Amino acid sequence: MKQLIKWLKSIYINNFAFYLFMGILVLFLVSQFFPSLLNVAWLLTYIFLGFVLLDFLLIFVSNHSFEASRVTPEKFSNGDDNPVTVNIQNGYSFPVRVKVIDELPFQFQERNFQLHRTVQAGHSTAFGFYLRPTQRGEYHFGKLNIYVSSPLRLVARRFIFGEGAMVPTYPSYLQLRKYSLMAFSNNLFEYGIKKIRRLGHTMEFEQIKEYVSGDDIRTINWKATAKKNQLMVNQYQDERSQSVYMAIDKGRVMKMPFNGLSLLDYAINSTLVLSNVITRKQDKAGMLTFSKRVENFVPAGRRTGQMQKIQESLYNVNTNFFESDFGRLYAEIKKNITQRSLIVLYTNFETLDGLKRQLPYLKGIAQNHLLVVVFFENVELEKLIHKNADNIREIYDKVIAEKFAFEKRLIVNELRKYGIYSVLTKPENLTIDSINKYLEIKARGIL
Repeated sequence: MKQLIKWLKSIYINNFAFYLFMGILVLFLVSQFFPSLLNVAWLLTYIFLGFVLLDFLLIFVSNHSFEASRVTPEKFSNGDDNPVTVNIQNGYSFPVRVKVIDELPFQFQERNFQLHRTVQAGHSTAFGFYLRPTQRGEYHFGKLNIYVSSPLRLVARRFIFGEGAMVPTYPSYLQLRKYSLMAFSNNLFEYGIKKIRRLGHTMEFEQIKEYVSGDDIRTINWKATAKKNQLMVNQYQDERSQSVYMAIDKGRVMKMPFNGLSLLDYAINSTLVLSNVITRKQDKAGMLTFSKRVENFVPAGRRTGQMQKIQESLYNVNTNFFESDFGRLYAEIKKNITQRSLIVLYTNFETLDGLKRQLPYLKGIAQNHLLVVVFFENVELEKLIHKNADNIREIYDKVIAEKFAFEKRLIVNELRKYGIYSVLTKPENLTIDSINKYLEIKARGIL
């Protein structure tokens, strides 16, 4: 009896069977006006019930084994397409039609996720799909529901697997791998994220080598030339062990969304990738976040485990609606970062007045460190600027959009007046532009 109750709880009527049943009911109604159809209706009813019983026996009673599992990454990469696979093993002696309904984490807001496939007898198959998280944190999966139907497709049996799985979502480590390979490849200069190493006296001595056409004659080593009886030159490389800090503004200005991600998330992803490039360039990477106070301070370093410290610090960083305190940022940097360093400040200024309120603190930071302010273009305004205006209201909107876009360029000029470097970028180009600026600074030897 318990087994029968269990079967009844897991049995479902397919749409095909439902339509057949409704057709028979219609036939019974019509037979009220045409009595000769009554016997036909009963005959079809008996046939229908017979096939339903046969389908029930095939799915529930016959010897079989049916297995399924959900395979997810150990952690999701925020803002990227992450692969998820559902593996199915059909142990029935006949091909089955399966419908997969996976209860995805609520963050995806997906309520009609279904996959359909026919699996041959004794075979296995895999359903592959991608999930793109836009928030960091824990993603809890629900039940993996598999509805199995025989070739008759009248009834279906539900199997439940993989309940309660949890996958944490971290800052974009997929971008970290992608840009790391590109930044250190010898063949990808055309991507614009690698600067050719400059030879010059502002950099650390690397080695003495034979002169070749194109070498700077100012680097000729006359003592080595006399010993070797051929021209020898000194070769220099970028200075190493320089400290680079990423300062992330997590105030209200970083709450603005773009393609599902907030500006804060873009800054976090960029920080993770840039930190990896910095450590592989033999420099020291550190970070901090700030709003009303400075938090998540990680001292600059390049030892084993530094990237893990930065990633764990970025995992739980969330924005808030407070006005960021740049005065507190200036005080903390002056107190805790005593060596001259490169400070990459991720923030956002929409107006020149907004910059001028914080300019005294930025100038104070720039007195002791090399400061690069990274802020964002408003891509929605760009769309409005390039849109054709058809009426007075649209003309007015376009003029206002152009005014705000112009103020962004004024901000760049204002920062340049005080020797503060800046990067004005679109959110989707943030990572590559940040790497470019770091490599440019290293190539110019201005840190």
